[in-house]
Amino acid sequence: MDNMIAINIFTPPEIAQQICSRVKARRLEMNLTQEGLASRAGVKYATYRRFEHTGEISLKVLLRIGFALDALSDFDALFARRQYQSIDEVLNESKIRKRKRGKER
Repeated sequence: MDNMIAINIFTPPEIAQQICSRVKARRLEMNLTQEGLASRAGVKYATYRRFEHTGEISLKVLLRIGFALDALSDFDALFARRQYQSIDEVLNESKIRKRKRGKER
């Protein structure tokens, strides 16, 4: 049992729920109501309320909420270029063929 690795694999809806839970926690830390945060972010109250309930929201609106919560920098690392740990990883990366463009019609 000591050699087992714990792997947490979440589905997109589960990740969305985790994000909205963290947004709600940050909102409460800042002592904001749902309506107050929606107003601060320039988002309709119903849109924000639906987000906290379902986890569904557009990226544009989520970024506005992140800005209102002073958390916009958290998005900066999303899909960032990979940081290499060794020269072997750099060499292996260069061996991967780059996708070529197809012929334009």
